[in-house]
Order: sequence, then structure tokens, then C-alpha cells
Amino acid sequence: MASRGRPRPGSLQALAAVLLLAAGSPDRPAPGPPLFLPLTRSYPNASRLAGSLRRGLGEGSHPNARMRLHDDLLTNGYYTTRLYIGTPPQEFALIVDSGSTVTYVPCASCEQCGNHQDPRFQPDLSSTYSPVKCNVDCTCDNDKNQCTYERQYAEMSSSSGVLGEDIVSFGRESELKPQRAVFGCENSETGDLFSQHADGIMGLGRGQLSIMDQLVDKGVISDSFSLCYGGMDVGGGAMVLGGMPSPSDMVFSRSDPVRSPYYNIELKEIHVGGKALRVDPRVFDSKHGTVLDSGTTYAYLPEQAFVAFKDAVTSKVHSLKKIRGPDPNYKDICFAGAGRNVSQLREVFPDVDMVFGNGQKLSLTPENYLFRHSKVDGAYCLGVFQNGKDPTTLLGGIIVRNTLVTYDRHNEKIGFWKTNCSELWERLHIGGAPSPGPSSDTGSQADMSPAPAPSGLPEFDVGLITVDMSINVTYPNLKPHLHELAELIAKELEIDSRQVRVINVTSQGNSTLIRWGIFPAGPDNAMSNATAMGIIYRLTQHHVQLPENLGSYKLLEWNVQPLTRRSWFREHVVSILLGILLVILFTLSAFLVVLVWRKKFSGQTAYRPVDSVAPEQELQPL
Repeated sequence: MASRGRPRPGSLQALAAVLLLAAGSPDRPAPGPPLFLPLTRSYPNASRLAGSLRRGLGEGSHPNARMRLHDDLLTNGYYTTRLYIGTPPQEFALIVDSGSTVTYVPCASCEQCGNHQDPRFQPDLSSTYSPVKCNVDCTCDNDKNQCTYERQYAEMSSSSGVLGEDIVSFGRESELKPQRAVFGCENSETGDLFSQHADGIMGLGRGQLSIMDQLVDKGVISDSFSLCYGGMDVGGGAMVLGGMPSPSDMVFSRSDPVRSPYYNIELKEIHVGGKALRVDPRVFDSKHGTVLDSGTTYAYLPEQAFVAFKDAVTSKVHSLKKIRGPDPNYKDICFAGAGRNVSQLREVFPDVDMVFGNGQKLSLTPENYLFRHSKVDGAYCLGVFQNGKDPTTLLGGIIVRNTLVTYDRHNEKIGFWKTNCSELWERLHIGGAPSPGPSSDTGSQADMSPAPAPSGLPEFDVGLITVDMSINVTYPNLKPHLHELAELIAKELEIDSRQVRVINVTSQGNSTLIRWGIFPAGPDNAMSNATAMGIIYRLTQHHVQLPENLGSYKLLEWNVQPLTRRSWFREHVVSILLGILLVILFTLSAFLVVLVWRKKFSGQTAYRPVDSVAPEQELQPL
């Protein structure tokens, strides 16, 4: 179960805001094309939108940037995308957060940062890095040389560091040229920010340090972005920075930037199974109103609304057994007996409708408010919780699974369109950079983007997968744990530990380069393409997560080798050799028998009858 106490950078509980740096001119250039950033999890419903997207992308003369979103909302508690900073580019996995107004990564000089997915940012290795000099519009460091930032959260998490400027790249699938941008270089992390696997945060909120605002100020995109998250058990999706065509049946709600710095909507009613909850509509309009936050996993309602929602759902599922949640630290509301098929959940659980101030309605299926019970097969728990004593309604990523959400900041509205987000990404992919071809059986991270999961492999039986991995632990410290590491990798890849073996180990200063071999289950067996692709997908999506004592790793390269087909002679060589050996032994045995027999009889005198007389010994007659 994902941690529901994960920090929400830039969300309602922030105690201290980032100190902003004055930037940009009062007159913005004409907006450029949208920037497409794939979020990794995906799906199928978007035929009309896909066509308009292809027209919008194909007809424009401006480049687009596309990046994949990785991780799993419920497993990790967030989605990440890959950003590349510096020259040469240094790669980072950043949480996509619509509630944060700053993008930050761990700095090489940080002494209070945790072990994350990738190595820390090293300013000295980037030829294009420059610190943001101290000025009247920012808080300066102790030496009065460089601007600083700080974030603190009610969950007792925090991030602080200095501000720098460098080239930001969006991956090799991007057609948009790299852009200079200001970001935070962390010198300190605490709480969940310290322990999370992701490297840092990509801030999409309102603010001059937001990556959105910086790109808009440069005129390379229009003032809008969209997020599309995959459904239950799927993950990923697509992120679009910039404007894009809206489908005709997209529903909108007004979003008031004056009332709140967060992306809010005008929620008036919630219907469960077609019946409105008996709550005062003003309950959804307290404090900041109803806030959308992509950095939050679940949904949180004020007490009155939560109790009504819980009771309404529970009253509709009489056939299910109420059970304890997977985490004893939380009083989750869970039900057993619904089955594993997500598409059939609507037969058991009610649909939910959210009605906006303009009367338009967003319909939610059970996957938008449930998560799987991690310990009981076929059981599900409510992903909607009470927001403590806070009167704010907070809607996290679970609410918008398989939903395209457009944050139209220019027109002060937010749109929702139910679709299959993996299909949407596939459509976007077709209109842009080509998929890896049939010969793409090797991936590398030597360039600025991660080794991609293959969309297809040549049709052959796989005999070996080699994986080059760099771990930021010295070889002497890692050597005693190699067996443990192999077992961990096998477990995360869902294969037998005997299939994972170390092929080669090389010490590289403070890190260790390991080449792993992943073999078929048996010596005469082969891996199918589907099995091999599943293994590679888990590797490239960083499903393998190391304990703190083993540090963090970077996937450098993977390679798939076909199973070597043996000739008839090689397949029967043992039988042939055994037969030859038996013939030789039989021949030698026969030869020895003959030899012994001849030797035995060669030493005896010739046979003579008893009455035979030698001629010279006969007596002459008298």
C-alpha cells in the first residue's frame, strides 16, 4: 500500500513557500506548440481525440517534447517523469506534482540527502551550469553569493538548497530543443523526501520557478498542460505541456487562480449510485475549495462529506464481506469477494458522479475510488479518506485514473475526459517519434534518456538477457551482498533466483559496475518474447528497488541474445561419445581375452598318443 503520508510539495499543508526569483518580461512572446511528456501507464478509448492530436501535432511547425512517465500510483505513491539537466545531461526521476512551484534534485554536495534512484546532480560536471546570484528578490545563502529555496511540510518533511540555472532536456523522444531553466539543487532533505525512491520534484504549479511558468515565459508553449494517468494495475500515461485540442465531450469546471494558488475546481455535489450525498454543497467550497493535486495519491474529503460517502458506498455492497485493511496503522475500509477483474467491479460497486458548479458532471468508475488490498486476493479498499479537521477537499491521482485532465490556465478552467490513457499515449507515440524497430533488442543509457522498455523484440526464443548496472557502493562493501542482491533482483523481476547470475564485476571508484545474466529456467529451455519483455519492462521502469545498505543503481544497458539452436550432433553428442566409449571398451576386452588365451596355450608341448613310438627309439629284431 502506498504511503498516504507522502509529502505533497506545494500542496495545502506547506508551511513555508519557496522564495521566488523575479524573472521574465511583462510581454510574453506568442505561445509555441505543446510539449508532450509521456507518463508511463497507458490505455484505449481515444480515437476522436487521437485524430485531433495527430492533426495538431502533425500540422504545426513547432517541435514537441515527449517524455515517459514511470512508476505506479498505488505502489510508489506517485508518477515520475525523466528530466535531464546539464551538459552533458544528467538524468533524474522526478515526481510530477501539480501542487509544487519548484523543480529540485539532490546536489552532489548534499550531506543530508537520502539514497535515491539516480546519482546526484554534479554542477562541476556541467559546462552550462551557473548559480543564481544573490539579489534583492531572493533569500541568499550565508556567503551572500547564491539564492536559496526552502520547502517545509506538515508531515515533517522538508527540502532546502540553492538555486541554479542550466540546460533542461526532455529526452530523446522530444522534438523540443533543450531550454535553460532555474531549478533547486538540494543540500538537505528530511522525512519522506529523504526516504523516497524518486530523485526529486517536477513542479507544475503556479509560480515563477515552476517549469510551466518558465516555459510559458519563454514563449515555447501556451499556458496550459494536461495529465493522463493509466488505470488500475496499468500505470503510466501521458503529460502534455502546452495547449492541445479538447475533445467535444470533455467536461469543464472553472478554476479560480485568485482564490487559491492551487488548481481548484467548483465541486457542488457528489452522487453515489445516482443519489446525491446529503451534505451542504458549501462543504466542498471551504478554505481553498476543491483542489486537484497530482502529487497526492488518494482523495481526502471534509469529515461531513467523507462520512456520507463512506456510508453511501457501504450500503451498496451488501454482498461483500467487510475486512481489515492491509496496514494495521490505518483503519482502512475494505471489502472482500469482488474478484480480480477490474472491468467487472461496476457490477458490485456503485458509480460516483462529481457535479460541478456549471452543472456538468464527471462520472467515476470504481477504479477511481478503490485500491487493491495487498494481502487479500479479490479485495478492495476505499481510496477516499477523511482530511482530518481540514475543511479542504483534496483530490489526488486515484480520482483521475484513465482520465485526461487539462489544466487550462489561460482560460481559468480545468477539463476532464474519461479515456484509456495507455491508448492515448500510443496514439501520441504514433504521431511522433517512431517506436523501436524489430531489431531494437538492445537498450542503452549512454545517451541522455533511459533505456526504454521494448515495444517489440525479434521473434526468437530468448536464451540470455544481459544487464549492465552501476551501483553507487564500492566493490569491497558490495561484495559480501552480491548473493543477497541477486536474490532481491530475482524477486523483483518475479523469476527464480537461480536464473540470475553475476557475469562480471568491475570496480569504478566509489561505484561498482555489474553485468548480470538472466537465464531461462532450465538449461534446455528458452524464454518467450513475452517473458523477456516483461523482465526488461520491470528493469527499465525501475521496479527493482534496493535497500538503503545497497545504495541506488543506474541501468546502463540491456541486451537480449537468442537461444543458440544446437545441431543434431550437439544434441546427441553425449550418447554418441558414450557409444564410442562402449565400443572401445568391448574391443579392448575382446583383444585382451584373445591375448590371454594365446599366451596360455603357447607354453604347452605338442600332444602325442600314449602308444606312439619315436622311430629312432624302436628295437631292431634279433
